[in-house]
Amino acid sequence: MSNVRRVRRLGRPVMASAAVTALTLTASGCVTVHGEREIVPSATKSEAKRALDDFLKAYNAADKAYDPDLDAARITGPLGAINQGGLKSRHVQHPDGNAGHVPLELTDAKFSIPKKAGWPRWFMADTQANRRSQLRWLWVFTKSGPDQLWRATYLNLVSPQKMPELKKDADGFAVPVPQSAKNLALSPSDLGEEYTSYLKSGGDAFEPGDHTSRWKAYRDRNGRRAGLAVQYIDEPQNGGAFAPLGLRTRDGGALVFFSTRHYEKQTAFKGLSPKVDADAKALLKGEVRQSLMLDRVSNQVVVDPKKPDGGKVAFLGRIQGLTGAKGE
Repeated sequence: MSNVRRVRRLGRPVMASAAVTALTLTASGCVTVHGEREIVPSATKSEAKRALDDFLKAYNAADKAYDPDLDAARITGPLGAINQGGLKSRHVQHPDGNAGHVPLELTDAKFSIPKKAGWPRWFMADTQANRRSQLRWLWVFTKSGPDQLWRATYLNLVSPQKMPELKKDADGFAVPVPQSAKNLALSPSDLGEEYTSYLKSGGDAFEPGDHTSRWKAYRDRNGRRAGLAVQYIDEPQNGGAFAPLGLRTRDGGALVFFSTRHYEKQTAFKGLSPKVDADAKALLKGEVRQSLMLDRVSNQVVVDPKKPDGGKVAFLGRIQGLTGAKGE
């Protein structure tokens, strides 16, 4: 079974665990801001490449120093929450910086740039990295206005064999999918709600796999640990820089990025207390006497089939990271 990827810092290989292994973005071309109605490419290829290079430079500086301030201006949304949480935790544990830093290198970048009107705008970069070289690193960048910076917003690692072919328009640009698209198995705006509902109660909207059936089964078992009661609270994240973004595939479906937040509350039986690992301890607020609340942000990428086909939503990748911890 492949593993969910839990990123502490993007520069090191993602950690494996079998089951835990700005802006309201509208992907359609119908946003009107400051009277801008013309549908145009979100970026040129040279602009997209420069955005990727600028982010990578800032990311490597932040990773080397374990200083979240060094890339805060170049990152946002779920990826920003994961990255900043990981850097803050690592900084507490290693205040002198990252002694094992190896710069992240991205090559073979392929850009999928949709056309849209107004702001915000966005594009996807499909890259090779000098880690986990068998996987493609899919980055989504967003920009909230003409005077704003491009910021990395989503990241997922995907097997190239599983990547769907994206649809292109007559000019070679990617085709965006509206959040409210009704011709898909699930509208992009409903993915977060359906996924969090699935993790609680099950259902048949998603293909079985590591991020659905096996993760749910793990959490169900994990809730009955000896001496400890574990509760999960899952929330969709559809607002601002956490909004879903999708591109049409050639077969009429969509490649969609969306985000969720997951709380794990561990309550110990009388006379006991939950164990706090180093990552959580570095972010901990309060004192762990009987309970510990862990806050994680997750971003995922799925293939959402077109509705008449009767297919289910299939996960291509998911990355989550610890963003907070609270003791009581």
